Amino acid sequence: MDDAAHDLSRRSLIKGAGLGLGLLAAAPAPAAGHPAASGPIWSAEYWAKKGDVSLNLFRKRAGRPQAGEPPRPVLFLVHGSSISARPSFDLAVPGSGTEYSLMNVFGAWGFDVWTLDHEGYGRSSRTDGNSDIASGVEDLKAAVEVVARATGRTRLHFYGGSSGRVDRLILEAFTFTGKGSPTLTKRREGLEYFRTHHRRPRDRDMIRSIFTRDKPGTSDPAVAEALADAELPFGDSIPTGTYLDMTANLPVVDPARVQAPVLLVRGEHDGIATEEDLLDFYRRLPNADRQFVVLAGASHAVALGHTRNQLWHVMRAFLEMPARDTHTS
Repeated sequence: MDDAAHDLSRRSLIKGAGLGLGLLAAAPAPAAGHPAASGPIWSAEYWAKKGDVSLNLFRKRAGRPQAGEPPRPVLFLVHGSSISARPSFDLAVPGSGTEYSLMNVFGAWGFDVWTLDHEGYGRSSRTDGNSDIASGVEDLKAAVEVVARATGRTRLHFYGGSSGRVDRLILEAFTFTGKGSPTLTKRREGLEYFRTHHRRPRDRDMIRSIFTRDKPGTSDPAVAEALADAELPFGDSIPTGTYLDMTANLPVVDPARVQAPVLLVRGEHDGIATEEDLLDFYRRLPNADRQFVVLAGASHAVALGHTRNQLWHVMRAFLEMPARDTHTS
């Protein structure tokens, strides 16, 4: 997707089995979890307040919520550094004839799927702030209050990042220390700009580069054009905060404090982090229900690339796997 749910898996913040490692070349069978929901995909828009900042939330699920129905598992999607929420997770690619909306897929699988435009992105308030990772945490704190009221769920699954109340956490295109990352090495050339400006330019060519900078051919060029068409109406600049954090402040995550089960997914050719860096993070995670999957043939833009179906099935299997029985007699 963008260099983000992705770059720090945008707010890959604070916040599996055997060694839990694998190189995945083909989609696994779906997990036998809760049954898929029925009915057409329903959507709604919500708003959260973070002080004076208005934050736009978007929700999709199969069928309109009905009084008295049991709550569905909630999957909250956290967008990246360069692209807002709906283009990232609910993209339509004209003429492709294939599904690119992660929200549609997981809605049909029985999840209640939510996402959020962070401060300064998409439909949310544009402010003088740089929307760094700490700001993103506060965005998520405000958002989960809205989600909890609407769904009755107090524990959520997160894709990309966490703000507490985490049931299971998926970090895709994540970076830990940034050591050896070719993408971040190049990006550090702009460090002084990120320190002195709260927004950076973002045009169609930059959006195209998200799909080509690691390994051309790992996605359909039409996807980059559709993403640019969906995102550029929000303007030709975005906040610098996550770029500053990635180039000057890593690591921002202490893996020892991540108590939730974690799925760590890396594209084989992703330049945002080395495999060694991610394995270092993975080995420090305290929860035994952790998994590290490398998607063969994928680059940074896993969620909108040719391997997105594999990603979706890996995510579903992780979210629906039975919790480890830690009871000992």
